[in-house]
Amino acid sequence: MSAITLNILKPSVNNMTVRVFVRAAGLDVEEVDVWGKTGTPEFLAKDPAHLTPMIEEAGLPRGSLWESCAIMQYLCNVHGLSHLYPEAPGERAMVDSAMFYLTGTLYPLVARATYGALSFGHYPGEVGSSDADDEAKAAAQQVSEAAIAEPLHVFRTFFMGGHQFIGGAAPSIADIRLATTLEFLRAIEYPFPVWTEEYMAAIEASLGEAYAVPAADVRGYIDYVSSQAS
Repeated sequence: MSAITLNILKPSVNNMTVRVFVRAAGLDVEEVDVWGKTGTPEFLAKDPAHLTPMIEEAGLPRGSLWESCAIMQYLCNVHGLSHLYPEAPGERAMVDSAMFYLTGTLYPLVARATYGALSFGHYPGEVGSSDADDEAKAAAQQVSEAAIAEPLHVFRTFFMGGHQFIGGAAPSIADIRLATTLEFLRAIEYPFPVWTEEYMAAIEASLGEAYAVPAADVRGYIDYVSSQAS
């Protein structure tokens, strides 16, 4: 029996992040698909935030942990995965900053731009979850989509700074988080800059099946919802 249980929802890029990571890290993990179960008393007893991905592992103070970046940081620390999460304080700070910038700035824009097309519910307080008319919701989606260009520029010019990856010559956990996030933009046929396409291809080539297998679930879902809309 695996020491780590990873609870997932396969269509999610947040979940894809950790699914890619554990494969790239070579960790022995049991994946459990909890689609339709995150609101059950059993799940909420372990994860009152009803969020995925969520790991269960004996070394954790409460026995469970959610948030994709926190999960990757924790497992890197436990297993000494310095090739994915550098130990040098300055390099590690850049990886951390890139992930915090992604979750705080880029991902909210990606969510606002894509969740409608993906048939995902918008977060409370967003225009997409309000009683605004379709025109207002479409306008909000377009503004969010247009705003994505700025954080992408920041990732290229600052966090990569002339290197192929945020991690330098090889992908880090911040690269895994960024590449998986960008997968959702396929749902709206986002006009990726050339460098972004090259970056995503380089991540997948570097990680191989560790990336391709979880990516197939996300891409399959995107293809499905796109076919239903056409």
